[in-house]
Amino acid sequence: MSERLSDYFYELPEDLIASRPTEDRAASRMLVVDRATGEVRHSHFREFPDFLVPGDLVALNDSKVIKARLHSANGRMEVFLLERVEERTWKCLTRPGRKARVGNTIELAGTGATVREILEGGERILVFESEPDCELYGSVPLPPYLKREADPMDDDRYQTVYARNKGSVAAPTAGLHFTKEILSRIPHTFLTLHVGAGTFLPVKTEKIEDHQMHEEVYSITAKAAADLNAARRIVAVGTTVTRVMESQPPGPFQASDGRTSIFIRPPFEFAHTGALLTNFHLPCSTLLMLVSALAGRDLIRHAYEMAIRERYRFFSYGDCMLIV
Repeated sequence: MSERLSDYFYELPEDLIASRPTEDRAASRMLVVDRATGEVRHSHFREFPDFLVPGDLVALNDSKVIKARLHSANGRMEVFLLERVEERTWKCLTRPGRKARVGNTIELAGTGATVREILEGGERILVFESEPDCELYGSVPLPPYLKREADPMDDDRYQTVYARNKGSVAAPTAGLHFTKEILSRIPHTFLTLHVGAGTFLPVKTEKIEDHQMHEEVYSITAKAAADLNAARRIVAVGTTVTRVMESQPPGPFQASDGRTSIFIRPPFEFAHTGALLTNFHLPCSTLLMLVSALAGRDLIRHAYEMAIRERYRFFSYGDCMLIV
């Protein structure tokens, strides 16, 4: 069992961070990790359907990334939409914070927004005069480690081809590899988990059990619940899908809407996840802890060492790993 943050650190050459996607979504490399044998082998995502067996169901997150990064009309303030609280009301990050005191009004996104409250963590509750026009005024909220501004290419590529429920401020990146053609060839269903900015928050406590996980909103439809219950093995596409499924109460899946702050780390007994397609995660991240819980820390460490040696591309726009 690995309870220390330092157990999840690894050295990554900076040039292996994929700053842009491959030209073809399905052209990514795929490292296949077999938990039963400990074998790690190379493949390509285009071959993903070949790893499915009769009775498998691929579960995907259909959340859509919103253009959450906004700038005030005078250009002096950045506002990052985190979550809709109620109609015309959003929890946000503002920079610089001193310009967003309670009662101040900010002109942005084609409307005005008044600061109603400052939360304990420094987030602001903004009440807009009308819904902000993110499509016209916003930009895609790329992860900070990409170290670049979003451009028109990101409007399409930092979004899965099946995204439909708006609400995420970061992409469920394991799904970025899918094309509509590949999707048409596999049995699948959709869950929704709106990825929050907390996904980028580092773990700062050496004892990982002391880390406070962020909450995220999810939804399981009646159809999705029925599909999941009928599957022999569920292949989760991404840690977001895994977190939704593993946060459900014992027994068959039920249609539900809720919030989860589940922290999956070794040791953890998975109730629903039979296999997992995921990207390569940041050192010391909760996502790396999740995949280590599924496959074992030593096997994941070995797989990551192989991926680095073979120069796989890492993080959001990078290559992927299939854990079976």
